[in-house]
Amino acid sequence: MRRYSRVLNGRGLVAILPGLLAAAALAVTTPVIAQQYPTKPVRIIVPFAPGGGTDLVGRLLAQKLTGALGQQFIVDNRGGAGGRIGTEMVAKAAPDGYTLLLAGSSVMVTAPALYARLPFDMPKSFAPISLLATTAYALVVHPSVPARSVRELVTLAKSRRGGLTYASSGSGGAAHLAGELLASVTGAPLVHVPYKGSGPGTLAVMGGETDFMFSNILPALPAVKSGRLRVVGVTSTQRSAILPDVPTIIEGGVPGFEVEQFYGFLAPAGTPQDIVGRLSSEAGRAMRGEDIRTKLLADGSEVRVLGPAELERLLVSEIDKWTKVIRAAGIKEDTR
Repeated sequence: MRRYSRVLNGRGLVAILPGLLAAAALAVTTPVIAQQYPTKPVRIIVPFAPGGGTDLVGRLLAQKLTGALGQQFIVDNRGGAGGRIGTEMVAKAAPDGYTLLLAGSSVMVTAPALYARLPFDMPKSFAPISLLATTAYALVVHPSVPARSVRELVTLAKSRRGGLTYASSGSGGAAHLAGELLASVTGAPLVHVPYKGSGPGTLAVMGGETDFMFSNILPALPAVKSGRLRVVGVTSTQRSAILPDVPTIIEGGVPGFEVEQFYGFLAPAGTPQDIVGRLSSEAGRAMRGEDIRTKLLADGSEVRVLGPAELERLLVSEIDKWTKVIRAAGIKEDTR
């Protein structure tokens, strides 16, 4: 004990003090940074061109965060390569909370499941902040199809030689993957017919070229109201606020079936947890506001807020789910 005291009272103390001071400084630095954050404008990278659903969510959130945190949150649209260019920018940005990502599940989930080589690792390259909103799809059929529920549609497909055909906006897109998931969980023979966009796909169902399609709800509504299409189910786990009288596909007899576009808020991996926590808290508060809820509903989306840990679990689960569907169906990555 006396020897240990002599070391501390002599040169050993001089050697130990800098390390102790550094550790103490580190312990208080992160909370102080988080309390001061942000001290300059923050970029929210939206990896798509202006005008889409991801862009709308990003701009609504940026406006609210600007008011709440006293610095400008600026949406920076960096489209290209199906969202992968902008996403890579954030993955490689400094983890200081000043470059953030707002992306849809096509980037966060489908791309990692579909592409063998990506310039980022989802979710390891990121610090999840919050899930913000979701968009369900409607399973629409041509009026001549004698099925008024998903269970009846599956039975019909199994009874017909060659099964039923379904349209999509292109190979590897949400509508295609939803059809493959339905086929895999029900055993129904379903034939995919890709079109160059959701518009031509919807027209194909309306014209009777194909039997059904998983469509975004809002674009399909005019045709549904006019009787040119019929909705037999929605792909969310709960009924859509836009189509409250339409059962979910789960209610329609396909347990566990869920397909939704969802919007996530992320930072580069290594961003201080206090900053992530503050952003998550403010983002959740903003998204729960009635004004944002109303604007998103008018665009076909619904607010759904989850925190960092829940969003990370969702990403891991969804990537695993769609990787299995893609491999089982033999869907190849688009190398264009």
